[in-house]
Amino acid sequence: MSNQKPRVRFAPSPTGQLHVGNARTALYNWLFAHHHGGDFLLRIEDTDVERSEIRYEDQLMEDLRWLGLNWTEGPEVGGPHGPYRQSERLDIYSQHTERLLDDGKAYRCFCTTAELDAERAQAIREHKPQIYSGKCRAIDAETSQRRAAAGEPSAIRLRIPDAPLRFHDMVRGEVEFASDTISDPILVRSSGVPVYNYVVTVDDALMKITHVIRGDDHISNTPKQVAIYQAFGWSVPQFAHLSTILGSDRERLSKRHGATSISSFREMGILPEALTNYLALLGWGAEDGKTETFTLDELTREFKLERVTSSPAIFDFDKLHWLNRHYLKLATPERILDLAWPYFAAKNLLPPRSNASDALLQWFGNLVALVLPSVDTLQQLPEKTSFVFARDTTTAQADPENAALLNTDSARRVLQAFALRVRAAATVTPEQFKLWMNEIKAETGIKGKDLFHPVRIALTGAHSGPEFDKLIPLIEEGSRLPLPTPIFSILQRVNRFQSSFDSSSVAEV
Repeated sequence: MSNQKPRVRFAPSPTGQLHVGNARTALYNWLFAHHHGGDFLLRIEDTDVERSEIRYEDQLMEDLRWLGLNWTEGPEVGGPHGPYRQSERLDIYSQHTERLLDDGKAYRCFCTTAELDAERAQAIREHKPQIYSGKCRAIDAETSQRRAAAGEPSAIRLRIPDAPLRFHDMVRGEVEFASDTISDPILVRSSGVPVYNYVVTVDDALMKITHVIRGDDHISNTPKQVAIYQAFGWSVPQFAHLSTILGSDRERLSKRHGATSISSFREMGILPEALTNYLALLGWGAEDGKTETFTLDELTREFKLERVTSSPAIFDFDKLHWLNRHYLKLATPERILDLAWPYFAAKNLLPPRSNASDALLQWFGNLVALVLPSVDTLQQLPEKTSFVFARDTTTAQADPENAALLNTDSARRVLQAFALRVRAAATVTPEQFKLWMNEIKAETGIKGKDLFHPVRIALTGAHSGPEFDKLIPLIEEGSRLPLPTPIFSILQRVNRFQSSFDSSSVAEV
């Protein structure tokens, strides 16, 4: 690479949510710029007026910042090459169009839609490429100007020279397109709206972009853009086209494979450092071929475009979850508490965070710490802690595995002995519980899962879960906290469990 400080850009259209493919493109641009001490620009390509919405623009900027990808130039930041929304640059495009027309590098095309459709139909019949015939090329400038001034609709086309169009791709090497496969592309539609390939090239040139890093779906656009650079006499930037991201079925990643938007991953409780780390691995790898966990700073130091592969990347949700578990373990308890709280508040299990007492914060922190190692995402926490909040004893008893454990003579004897002890005690502590279970074991001769599983089902609704020395305090302390959905104490759970049995079950407990 030359000594020139690189300038790269991420240029999304605000027509939908930011998805993983575009987010990876943004990340690779950001990493490339920061690795080489360059600039990362954000440009909003909003010329599709009908589909562009400000809410999508706001969302994509929020998502980029959440990922840690701040921009050095662009909306809300400014810079010397603005404006950074294409809808605000229409005069710039118009001026450059006039320049191309004056220089004879572009011409007006008066062909109607019907005429162009007829050309394409004939090409199909003759098994020829469906390209424009160029019949308006020969119209002299004076005639063209007169017809346009008279109000005759016309598009503006670029005059493609009779020579191959070449560019260097930093991922794929040298690429060449024959000029007759391109024809003369439209720059400005008859409606006056400039097309994507035109405005993106003008913007990249005027914003001094040195490297264009984007998805491989843009490869076919590149020769047209190269031709526009050449028409203006501008230097052509280096290109790097990133491979497609596929689902597990090796089809292009889409919603049918699961979450694909950055906002969806945020809602699931994927940490930004986990998602950034994973996106980086979709087509790139460390030089040692082994390291898979990277902070953003470590990625910045390690990232090289030369290590980006042209092979499609497979999106592996299991790998993403593995990385998320890794970063959940590294996060501070305070951060996890703050991130986890909204998932419980949304289910009316906790009050608003601002109303939380110190006792509630301490209790909730202990609850989350207990189950955090067993979740892939923060969204799973309420379900994983249902053993504390659980209230439906009928469902617990109806579970086939639970029913098989409960409908035995040993379960009846254990539960009866346990209930007698709980009702005689003011509170239940882990020490008391351990003593009681030893006493019941000695009295009945029942041990192992036959001893503990019935009690666990009565208290939590499931036959497996956390150790009792951690479970008992969480239930008892939680029952004394003012919560929107009160937690039942050990005694209340035993009584409710008893009342829910029918005559054929353990009703005597």
